Amino acid sequence: MAATDSAHDSAVWLDRPDALTRTLAAWSGQPLVGLDTEFIRERTYWPKLALVQLSVPGEVVLVDALAPGMTEALVPLLTDPTVTKLMHSAGEDLQAFRTGIGVLPRPLYDTQIAAGLAGIGASLSYQKLVETVTGVLLPKGETRSDWLRRPLSEAQRAYAADDVRYLHALHTHLDARLEALGRRDWHAADCARAVDQVERDAVDPWPHLALRSAQFLDREGQARLRRLLLWREAEARRADKPRSWILDNELAVALARKPPTDRHAFNILLDGHPKAPRRLRGALWDELARPLEPDELDIPLARPQDGDYKVRLRQLQEAVAEATRRHELPEGVLASRRSLETLMLGEGWPDSLAGWRREILQPLLDPLLAGD
Repeated sequence: MAATDSAHDSAVWLDRPDALTRTLAAWSGQPLVGLDTEFIRERTYWPKLALVQLSVPGEVVLVDALAPGMTEALVPLLTDPTVTKLMHSAGEDLQAFRTGIGVLPRPLYDTQIAAGLAGIGASLSYQKLVETVTGVLLPKGETRSDWLRRPLSEAQRAYAADDVRYLHALHTHLDARLEALGRRDWHAADCARAVDQVERDAVDPWPHLALRSAQFLDREGQARLRRLLLWREAEARRADKPRSWILDNELAVALARKPPTDRHAFNILLDGHPKAPRRLRGALWDELARPLEPDELDIPLARPQDGDYKVRLRQLQEAVAEATRRHELPEGVLASRRSLETLMLGEGWPDSLAGWRREILQPLLDPLLAGD
């Protein structure tokens, strides 16, 4: 049974830019800095950055991102190419940096990605990886905490500090394994791609493919669904509200399947739906009533998962599983089901299978795809 580590160094709270600047100056020459964020996203589209945690061996600081001037004072560290930023499962944290500060941490070393490539496990939580590598069992009590309130409680500060306290130990262990396996280049490529994806902030051009219920719609229904989901994405970003607050999936599919013939019928349908939008009814009706253009109908379609579909998908999955075993990787690291389904649509190799993954998989999957 792993034990909880009670011998914590105290974390320093920083809420003045000059104090943060002095701390970072004292860390000059440190090649690695642990990095994490706490943010709130329950009522918004974009994450609201509340706290930034930093660490070097033996020292942790908590940066109040709500205090004036603090985010600007972080920019030199985040953009310093000589300092590698250690993070765990950095995806949403990267979004918080992009929207809250306007820059992204480069170069990035993601310990979750490293754990997968090192053969320890795919998509491991920080707590699980810390326990596996160090034997320390971390509490999870503040995962749903209100990070925008001030002052933070002692429990919140301790939890936030723990999120960066062990990143250096994880890096030492994981990087040695990656070096022994010859996979440091794989890891660097995956981390760089993760940052690039957040920087591009590209909207999914085919959002209907992510909804399983889309496969039961005809071509026109899928085209309408795609239009509604793209409209929802634009509105959610503009208003900074969760997508489901704009239009939930169930209602979007219902409208796409059988659009009301007139505004009165449209209002009746929305009145009967508990999550229907109110203020955006006019805009939603305009999107739904506008005739579909020919180019809107020329889209990849979500296919019914009939016997033939499942057989073809299983063939790809078995080829990926064999390559996974041969390279001694955890399941899920090499290719996800969604990536394989994208290949089956004939839309080319997705970014998720670029680089070293494509080098491994293309010779195995191309013959199977050619047989479709």
